[in-house]
Amino acid sequence: MTGWRLLLTRPAEECAALAATLAEHQVASSSLPLLAIQPLEESPEQRGLVLALDRYCAVVVVSKPAARLGLDLLDRHGRQPPASLRWFAVGAATGALLEGHGLPASWPEAGDDSEALLGLPAFTEALATAEPRVLIMRGEGGREFLADRLRDQGVAVDYLELYRRCLPEYPSGTLARRIEVEQLNGLVVSSGQGLANLLLLAGDDWAGMAHLPLFVPSPRVAEQAMAAGAKNVVDCRGASATALLAALRQHPAPAP
Repeated sequence: MTGWRLLLTRPAEECAALAATLAEHQVASSSLPLLAIQPLEESPEQRGLVLALDRYCAVVVVSKPAARLGLDLLDRHGRQPPASLRWFAVGAATGALLEGHGLPASWPEAGDDSEALLGLPAFTEALATAEPRVLIMRGEGGREFLADRLRDQGVAVDYLELYRRCLPEYPSGTLARRIEVEQLNGLVVSSGQGLANLLLLAGDDWAGMAHLPLFVPSPRVAEQAMAAGAKNVVDCRGASATALLAALRQHPAPAP
């Protein structure tokens, strides 16, 4: 996997962790966070959802920030979830946070995306109730595909929105300069919002970088990237370091 020099775009803390893992496998990287997590001020609606957890047959937590903020909210209100409530994470790292809090969490072993979660037998089993209702812990917007599919199956869905994602401020041309100066030969995004922010920051420079290999976490984000003009999209089928490393093993770095 040597030869890769990747641009990482996750929130700063996650970029640092991913960069360290990549370095262990001799993969060079440069971090330019394109997502900043801004917790939402606690609202009566949030409190109401937390205090009514017994309405749900399952809780889906879509990200590590959602897990951290959701668990903090539970703790602030001294809310002990019903023992029968099933907890699900979209990825293993999020699931580990839930388990660390003593919650019985499940997640798909293959794929860190909504499609993989919908195919998880334990999730299907949790929905097999007379009037299934699911709570999705997330940021503002996102995971509409999951909710739409659940509603198509007759499942009622509520959102507990805990944060918003925003693009940090960078001077014009920052992205193109970083790629040129550090001779980066691959881009990594971890979500549809990350891709949107990459395109926004790139602006008119996108045409010049659209040929670079772009590593994305799911088929849905891959479609979005190709629609935006990306020429070489690699679907990692997950946003984890393990998924990215597996994709890098299958795709040799471009020749200098």
